Amino acid sequence: MKSNLQFDFLVNKENNTLTIVREFNAERQLVWDCYTKQEFLDQWFAPKPFTTKTKSMDFSNDGHWHYAMVDPEGTEYWGYTKYHDINPIDFYRTIDVFCDSEGTINEDLPKAKWLVTFKDKGENSTVTTVVTYDSLNDLEAVINMGMEEGMIATLEKLDELLLKLNQQTRFE
Repeated sequence: MKSNLQFDFLVNKENNTLTIVREFNAERQLVWDCYTKQEFLDQWFAPKPFTTKTKSMDFSNDGHWHYAMVDPEGTEYWGYTKYHDINPIDFYRTIDVFCDSEGTINEDLPKAKWLVTFKDKGENSTVTTVVTYDSLNDLEAVINMGMEEGMIATLEKLDELLLKLNQQTRFE
């Protein structure tokens, strides 16, 4: 799904950061819900053709999300997100790591700190995600793993979900 919605993917190698700015055709509360509720995350948080499954989630300060991105052959790629500094519908911070199905962290893969901020943009919303890595090597590793392409494909799935949710709301 191609659109004219804002998408910026900015790499800052001096600060080991990625800044992803994405506009959505939906109100901020709905976008926030899609980022913070398991029933929505499971519908969009993986690039096509992957799906997402949650093992456990507690969206609260010091809570977590333990999930897998599942490829069409059934191979699971596990992640663990630790939430903190939550300010509802404005922002939250996380620490994000790769792990296994039991939650054991894979120390060989990069870990990151995320700041996810939600803003109004007229009738739309923007989400700005600043991802900070411990080193330039970690930043370059995730870029080489296809982070930009993965984010584009994943956020297009969120566009589709938001369209569906907006249509449901209009008919209720």
